[in-house]
Amino acid sequence: MPIKNRIAELHDEITAWRRDIHEHPETMYDTERTSALVADKLREFGCDEVVEGIGRTGVVGVIKGRTDTAGRVVGLRADMDALPIIEATGLPYASKTPGKMHACGHDGHTAMLLGAAKYLAETRNFDGTAVVVFQPAEEGGAGGDAMVKDGLITRWGIQEIYGMHNMPGLPVGSFSIRPGAFYAATDNFTVDVVGKGSHAARPHAGVDTTLIASHIVIALQSIASRNADPLKSLVVSVTSFRTESDAYNVIPEHVELRGTVRTFDKEIRQLAEDRFKAIATTTAEAFGGKANVRYERGYPSMVNAETETIFARDVARKISGIPVIDAAAIMGGEDFAYMLEACPGAYIQIGNGNTADVHHPLYNFNDEAIPHGTSYWAELVETRMPVA
Repeated sequence: MPIKNRIAELHDEITAWRRDIHEHPETMYDTERTSALVADKLREFGCDEVVEGIGRTGVVGVIKGRTDTAGRVVGLRADMDALPIIEATGLPYASKTPGKMHACGHDGHTAMLLGAAKYLAETRNFDGTAVVVFQPAEEGGAGGDAMVKDGLITRWGIQEIYGMHNMPGLPVGSFSIRPGAFYAATDNFTVDVVGKGSHAARPHAGVDTTLIASHIVIALQSIASRNADPLKSLVVSVTSFRTESDAYNVIPEHVELRGTVRTFDKEIRQLAEDRFKAIATTTAEAFGGKANVRYERGYPSMVNAETETIFARDVARKISGIPVIDAAAIMGGEDFAYMLEACPGAYIQIGNGNTADVHHPLYNFNDEAIPHGTSYWAELVETRMPVA
């Protein structure tokens, strides 16, 4: 495996950073300890500029190459936040914060990018500027959007940006990627179905919200089966059905439905929203009730640029020594999408081996992946901005 020798030497040190971060998980934008650790390390490495507070608690480090004849600026991004999950690994470095854990590997992502920053600041064997980006609130808080709105791309003149995520089930040392739409847009909905409560033995005296809500749940599936192009992916999932009564003999006045809609195509996304609202409201009206719909747009679809994906694939091939796997599209969301809307780039997956899946209480980032991911980041900068 063509792991860079210096990065192999740093493996234990990077692992120690990763486990420290794992032990002290922080969620959403509340990444004060992690952000401070990152900023301190970047200054210790000798980065030319370190800025905190981008996107509330994000951190940006700037590393200038040995030369800068072409004026190229490349961004590398890692996420820092954990999840509100109770850890069940029993590891010596397991979470010390009750109810929070690094169950998605962001501790590993942060550590690998810190390792690359140390290597790049030491060697500076590139022509241009590398901008290392440490982002909070990927897990539902749209921290990527917050950083972009705070001037991430424009302030440092980033011309292309790259992201990476670990993938359980993919062998350590391997990578996977795909051009175009990679992760789905993630929209959420809440429907308050309103009827007229009554005794269950006298349904004619009321307007049955459970009946109305049941018809809405079934009718919503027609969006994917009868409204959307069958060659374009769409998921409509009702994940919660709640009534205001637990009694056996009461028809409730209100029923609440919650769930998510996932799409890749912008036109399908709009179609799904329009049809959702129409189906929910008119179905309720047909049964004499009312549906109040709250439809919230989440992360956009994450789309890899063609040219940058080819480049990232070539770099990963050099590091892994084996062909890069053609990744399947994923219906999960990823807020690196906001950065890719603002700037061309590519997002790649790195093998985490045979581990528990992400967002599982037994998940743990595989430290054996560290040299591969860190070398990928370093090679990407040196290959994209070679010294003449």
